[in-house]
Amino acid sequence: MLMMFGDATDMMEARSPEWVRDMIAFMGDFNAELEKSGEFVGAEGLDFPSTAKTVSLVDGQVVVSDGPFAEAKEALAGFWIFDVKDEARAVELAGKVVVWAERVELRKIGEAPEV
Repeated sequence: MLMMFGDATDMMEARSPEWVRDMIAFMGDFNAELEKSGEFVGAEGLDFPSTAKTVSLVDGQVVVSDGPFAEAKEALAGFWIFDVKDEARAVELAGKVVVWAERVELRKIGEAPEV
């Protein structure tokens, strides 16, 4: 899974409309590349962090609060799930995205431990 971080509000204030259009075009092309290679599993962009709800268990009660769990400037903005042959290919793909996102995180999708 390749996770892209950032805040769309900050991006819209800091970047030109042309840059945003180019980034969106890149994402479409990137998805098409993954589909053509057979590596595409799924991808989604997430809504603004201000629309998030955090659901917690406090003293046995479900508590809902506004906003993302992490109190950080950057939040998870979107993700890709792809099926690649090895870590080197995953890093290669991440290198294409980081040009637009400045920071991304790669993680293998884990399997549940045997009990």
